[in-house]
Amino acid sequence: MNQTLGRGTLLAAYFILAVAATVALFPLSLMVISALKKSTEIVANPLALPSSWQWSNFARAWTDAQLGRSLLNSAETAGFALLLICSTGSMAAYALARRTGPGLRWISAYLLSTTTLPIQLYLFPLYFGFAHLGLIDNVFALSVVYTAVFSPFAIFLLRTYYLAIPKELEEAAIIDGANRWQVFTKVLLPLVSPGILTVAIISGLNIWNEFLISSTFLQAHDQQTAVVRFYTLGGQYTSDWGEIMAAAILIVAPVVVFFLLMQRRFIQGMASGSVKG
Repeated sequence: MNQTLGRGTLLAAYFILAVAATVALFPLSLMVISALKKSTEIVANPLALPSSWQWSNFARAWTDAQLGRSLLNSAETAGFALLLICSTGSMAAYALARRTGPGLRWISAYLLSTTTLPIQLYLFPLYFGFAHLGLIDNVFALSVVYTAVFSPFAIFLLRTYYLAIPKELEEAAIIDGANRWQVFTKVLLPLVSPGILTVAIISGLNIWNEFLISSTFLQAHDQQTAVVRFYTLGGQYTSDWGEIMAAAILIVAPVVVFFLLMQRRFIQGMASGSVKG
């Protein structure tokens, strides 16, 4: 009887997972099929297979949206931002986890409150300040903005990892002659590396797909990110949906590959962060 119930539960779980996978993969499959069709075929029957494979859609999307340069801009922006987020976030999280005092409590409250404020609230003051300093169309300056946006999340997530590390490890390292910086870099950072990877993946995906901030601070065509250039493919009255879907695949492909390569460590990091602290 128990074996029958267990088998039925397993079949039900597989059925639910199959339905969920179908729902999740259907839009992606439709996007791939549409990228290989003519625009007229997409309008006539979006679900039908293409009468002829339009591989030229990818070449036209690459050229018209200048994806070569824009993908490089996206990579540079995300790379600079992740370097700043992970380095400053890991140090700030360590300080909040190990130090005590009223000042640090106020800092924690401030960081928590900033996560609830919409970016639109301080986007215009930031823009005018950056314009006055001549930092519009500056990839590194945009990375600093992203660092400010995603650092509170990084700090609070990494703080849970530091809280789970016994203080005796630090004390033992200090007794062996290590200074505070050596304790942080040689002992603690390797232990919180799953959390840093989790922060990098989540922040990187959000930065790669972000449109509002990027379109505000990067306005020159040769400085725009891939997502911003993607929106230029749509026409005022008509749009080549085959080319648009091809461009979407080219933009999504790098992050999908990266996530598939890192998904196991990402899931481990999220599970560890949810139970620590």
